[in-house]
Amino acid sequence: MVRRLGRALVTLAAAVVLLGAALGLGGAPASAYDNPDLLPDHPTPVIDLAKALTDGERAELEAHLTAFEADTGWKLRVLTQYERTPGLAVRDFWNLDERSLLLVADPRGGNLLNFNVGDALFALMPRTYWVELQTRFGNQYYVRDHGEDGAIVDALAAVETCLERGGCQVVPGLPTEQWVLTLATSILGGLIVGFAAYPREEGRTVEWAWVLLLSPLWVILFGVFGVAPIVTRTDDLLPLIRNALGFSGAIAAAYLIAQNTVGRSRIKAEQD
Repeated sequence: MVRRLGRALVTLAAAVVLLGAALGLGGAPASAYDNPDLLPDHPTPVIDLAKALTDGERAELEAHLTAFEADTGWKLRVLTQYERTPGLAVRDFWNLDERSLLLVADPRGGNLLNFNVGDALFALMPRTYWVELQTRFGNQYYVRDHGEDGAIVDALAAVETCLERGGCQVVPGLPTEQWVLTLATSILGGLIVGFAAYPREEGRTVEWAWVLLLSPLWVILFGVFGVAPIVTRTDDLLPLIRNALGFSGAIAAAYLIAQNTVGRSRIKAEQD
């Protein structure tokens, strides 16, 4: 029995070794998570192992981040990687601290961008800010339209803007797809108001009781989802005006449609 158990363990161990070799696991040393050999031999705020930036872009970004640190004291660092990574070795190389932000660009995870955020930055921009920053600039569609270099530079620009303002609760700027969503919720809120306001009885013009009864719903759709995302992200009045017009137009359209439908129903009932 003992011999059989020993043979089984030996067989299992051999299978694990062969599987690891087949998957390429055996040839990757543990130093992949802490490989200082991949670090440059000179100080630089950008390590571009994945070649996401051109030489000119890298030099310009290095100069910009160095100047930004000298002016503000905030340390912004960029690491691009694919199959090779220095791993934890970048912490000592850059002396990352509570006033540091490490942007890691690695497309293997589905989203290009990841952030290692110092505690001092969390005090100015909450965790939800960094999630929004990642999903806005690191998603596959943004990277497809702007390139990996554009995603990296634009994300850093958003962070710098917030640091110069003294902090942000949301990422500045209003992408087109986000504005379309706010417009859709504004129109939906207007439709609810319009259908609620049409008169159910003759002699009335507006059913204010129904409008007030449904106010929690349309206020959330128009105010929370249609207006708040705009005023917190941009000073541009144009998207706000468009949403207000969409809200008002939806009210008028729903009111007229409901009024005509009820009117026809009444006429038909009288004829019958």
